[in-house]
Amino acid sequence: MLRTPTDETRLRILAWLREAGPAADGVTADTVAERFSIPRPVAATHLRLLAATGMLSTSRSAGRVRYHRDDMRIAEVARMFEKGW
Repeated sequence: MLRTPTDETRLRILAWLREAGPAADGVTADTVAERFSIPRPVAATHLRLLAATGMLSTSRSAGRVRYHRDDMRIAEVARMFEKGW
């Protein structure tokens, strides 16, 4: 699940979700697809993988899944890699 695509889309998504604005309230797969000009199923896959690793949390709003950064988990993963995990 930690495989990184060659275009670093998952890293770009995580960086975007750190910004203030629309991403601050969480995003849907449709929002990510539009923002990064990728097909919705591809965006959904990236988001599901990031959620499965704990880097994103989810909530439901109006029947849609919204994804949010989990900064504590991201910091934890970064520390593991810094220690040579």
